[in-house]
Order: sequence, then structure tokens, then C-alpha cells
Amino acid sequence: MKDSLLSSPLQGFTDFRFRNAFHKYFGGIDTFYAPYIRLNGKFVIKSSYQRDLLPKNNSSLTVIPQIMTNDADEFLFVAKYVQSLGYNELNWNLGCPYPMVVNRCMGSGLINDSERINAILHKVSNESDITISMKMRMGYEHNREILDVFPILDKYPLKNIAIHARIGKQLYEGGVDLDAFQRCLEHTNHKIYYNGDITSVSFFRELKERFPSIDHWMIGRGIISDPFLAQMIKSDNIEYPENRMEIFGKFHDTLFDEYQQSLSGFNHVMLKMYSFWEYFSQALPNSKVVLKKVKKSKSIEKYEDAVRWIMEEN
Repeated sequence: MKDSLLSSPLQGFTDFRFRNAFHKYFGGIDTFYAPYIRLNGKFVIKSSYQRDLLPKNNSSLTVIPQIMTNDADEFLFVAKYVQSLGYNELNWNLGCPYPMVVNRCMGSGLINDSERINAILHKVSNESDITISMKMRMGYEHNREILDVFPILDKYPLKNIAIHARIGKQLYEGGVDLDAFQRCLEHTNHKIYYNGDITSVSFFRELKERFPSIDHWMIGRGIISDPFLAQMIKSDNIEYPENRMEIFGKFHDTLFDEYQQSLSGFNHVMLKMYSFWEYFSQALPNSKVVLKKVKKSKSIEKYEDAVRWIMEEN
């Protein structure tokens, strides 16, 4: 059974600039999920969402748009928009754990409202021909909330349900709950994708052995902290290439150039790059020193010096 690797969307990180650079230098990801579109009650697609999904910005990638909503009319509006761009699938985010989302009864905060989920899916299924897929946590307060939703979801022809094996209250703390994920497999007829803490080839191997029916694996933070991971999983190889830092350096420079062109001012660019380095540094032996070097950079020249030092020392 051939495995498919999917890039889980991370707001603020996995935009088209990241996706294209990642695909060029590392590969291994079969499908990229775009960060969610959120309307906030206004039936307008923000320019940043438009740029992210433009076919010309994703010409070499397989991309699936995602929506964050608790409203059927918003869902239909976004479905029509992405279809106008040539997309035939829209992923519904019921996984985001952050309080500002959950408190508005969206993301993982919607999982315990089966009636609303049913009403949205009923209307969208009747009024649109778009393919719907789901990204979910197992609940917000506890890991059995999702079990009450499965009978609703089983009424609809969903393409798949990607389940992050945590509850919303955890955010990204604590480990994934593999026993609870196994229980999910036993309570739905839908195709399930696994998501959560795939950060090494060895852990992927453990997951493969434990869940032999799963052939789609969604990786989020893991491919930002270690961009080589997806290709290493695909080749079942734990060894990095000899020119690891050379490849990573080219990837970094491409990202850096892209954000210098698209963001205004040094502070905005550095805030973006520092956010990436919080992940990039995790795969390096001297992560605290790396972050300190980056954070102390007070000019483009100082930042470039810091990056040059990182490449030479690793």
C-alpha cells in the first residue's frame, strides 16, 4: 500500500511561498493543504487568501483549499470562489485549538455541536457539488466528542477525515493519544488520515506498524522544523544528504528573498523569519544559540551574517 504524505496547513507559515520553495528543494509531499480562509461574517475574500490560492502561484503543486467557519452560507460562498479558480475540493477545519477560534465556536470548538455540523453539511451538500473533506481533532474537552459526530458525518459523502490525535485543550502540548485514534478508526466508515507529531522516520515507522489501514499521513510542524523529513520518510532513510546545509541554505535564501519582496520593512521580515527559525532550529544541535543569533540581528546585514554563521557551524 503506497503512502501519501500531506502537508498540514499552519497559518502564517505554509503559504504559497513556503510551499513552492519546499517543493523545489526537498519534495516528498504529495498534497499541500492551504491555510484556512476565514470570512468573519464578511462575504469578501481577502487579497492574501486570493494570492495564496491563485493557480499561477501553485502551478507545480497539488493544493487543497481549507475553510474555517460555522456558517453554511460562508461555506457555500468560499466553495464557489475556490471552484472559480479550478479547485474541486474544500477542506473544513474542525481542528484549530486556539482560544480566539474556539471561543467563536469554530475549529475544535465546534466538534461538540453535532446539530450545527449536520445543518452545515446538509445545506452545502444540497447546494454545491464541491468535494468536502474534514480536518478534526478528537474533541475539545475530551477525546470522545468526535464519536458523537461520526454518525452525522457518515451521512455525507466526505472524501476523508484527517484526525489530529489530540484534543483542542491540549493545543500542541502533551503527546498524541494513539489509543483514542484507534477508537476513531473503529467508529466510522469514512477514510481516515492520521495527523499529529510525525517528526521522525522512526516514529512514522511505529505509526505504520500500529495503523496498517492508514495510507495518508498529514505532517504539520514536522516538515517546518525538519524540511528533509518527508523525503526521508518516502525513501525510508534516516540519513541526511551530505550537502544538507547547502540545500537548506538555498531553501532559506529563497524564502528570505520572497518575504523581503512581499513584506514591508525590516521588522516585519524579521518577525516572519524569526518565527521560522523557532522551528528550523529544532533540527540543529545548538538550537538555543541559533535562535539567539537570529534574534539579536538588528539589520539585514547582521541577519545575513547570523545565517552564514549557522550554515558554517552546522
